[in-house]
Amino acid sequence: MKAGALTVALAALLAVTACTGQPPNPSGQMGALRVVTTTTVLADFVAQVGGDRVQVVALVPKGGDVHTFDPAPSDAVRLESANLLVMNGMGLDDWLLDFARQAGAAQTPVTQLSVGLTEVDYIEDNPHLWMNADYAAIYVDRIRLKLIELDAAGQTTYDANADAYEERLSELDEWVRLQFDGIPSENRRIVSFHDAFPYFAAAYGLEIVGIVVEAPGQEPSAGEVAALIEAIRDSGARAILAEEQFSDDLARTIAEETDADLVSDLYTDSLGDPPLDSYDAIMRRNVERIIEAIR
Repeated sequence: MKAGALTVALAALLAVTACTGQPPNPSGQMGALRVVTTTTVLADFVAQVGGDRVQVVALVPKGGDVHTFDPAPSDAVRLESANLLVMNGMGLDDWLLDFARQAGAAQTPVTQLSVGLTEVDYIEDNPHLWMNADYAAIYVDRIRLKLIELDAAGQTTYDANADAYEERLSELDEWVRLQFDGIPSENRRIVSFHDAFPYFAAAYGLEIVGIVVEAPGQEPSAGEVAALIEAIRDSGARAILAEEQFSDDLARTIAEETDADLVSDLYTDSLGDPPLDSYDAIMRRNVERIIEAIR
């Protein structure tokens, strides 16, 4: 929907919802804090920290593409009643900022979890920091601090939940490292469908020799595909990693031209259906599927 049409539709929708008389919810004093996130992964982080003191909803549904997501006017109702907006930032979901202004939520607090972190080693402008479980724990701590800022009465709950979840993330990180122990370096070369795995690769000892598309929705040229096939053959890359929410047609064609195995049921930007409905679950599933391909 074009920006002008979206603004008109939002104005009409918000005029209707303004008549519903929904009460404000400052500092959690009139019920749970209402938190809107861009992705289901971030919603899981918020839910883990907030427990029953928050109500969290993701704008991008399971299996949706956060890079190209186009919010509908009906999504404005969620923003209008939110006490906090949580996004990743670094270009992944910057559409939320414009949408919040159009939806009349410009004054709602916004937390960009990936921005301005002194504890991480940024890989150029790649936004997928949470694919390193240690960095996911940093996201969790930033969420904890923001929830305490908005709901000081809940600090004991937020601190306890965040501490427990960060311990689980530490265990997850150790488990991932253990799974890759013993995999020879020459087997650790992979290709990814889009640029979602740099932090995962850096943390857990994989080498990315190429990507299929620069960004979802952008098709490579024939020359770029040919160059990627040559890079796979020259490097001996073992696997092409693709995600559940994207078509794997091009990745499959490239796999058929090389000796690389195609793994096309991974999750990075989105959770899946149960039992793959948590960050911990998708990370463990991803690792198991990658190990199967490169072993």
